[in-house]
Amino acid sequence: MSAHDRVVAAVEPAVSGSGLVLEQLELARAGARTVVRVVVDLPDDAVGAVSSDQLAAVSRAVGAAMDTVDDALGSQPYVLEVGSPGVSRPLTERRHWSRARTRLVATTVAGAATTGRVVAVDDEGVELDVDGQRLRAAWAELGTGRVQVEFSRPGADEPDGADDELVDEGDDEGDELDDATDEDEV
Repeated sequence: MSAHDRVVAAVEPAVSGSGLVLEQLELARAGARTVVRVVVDLPDDAVGAVSSDQLAAVSRAVGAAMDTVDDALGSQPYVLEVGSPGVSRPLTERRHWSRARTRLVATTVAGAATTGRVVAVDDEGVELDVDGQRLRAAWAELGTGRVQVEFSRPGADEPDGADDELVDEGDDEGDELDDATDEDEV
């Protein structure tokens, strides 16, 4: 079993035990150290974003799990980075699309570039609102999606009529992995 597989086998139960999903685990060399990057996300159909408290708790759980696989990384020290994916994460799985409900996304449908707002997600596919028209896309014909950052979303309450205020209510906590990373050096 490779070092990566051994680390995943130890870390995955710690992540799921914290009520989260292991999205990605990467081992990368950084000089004399190994960087262990763990990306976690909320489970299917969860609403919102991974909170700072959840990141701290899962970071502690992952750190304890890493203590059981120290030999997988050899005698080299490692840096543990635990974070959540941000708005720039590609939408590739049903749960990604579910979490993007009400968001504007760019994707391909049957090979054609399409930008629309995610209206519904179910077992058959995704329903988008494209310029006021509903477009149903089956999973087989739907490409990878990318959430489009909007400075003013339709229907968002803008306090005092201020139309120059940034309004973005999505799960932007951790837009970039480094912004929401809880790092521990071991």
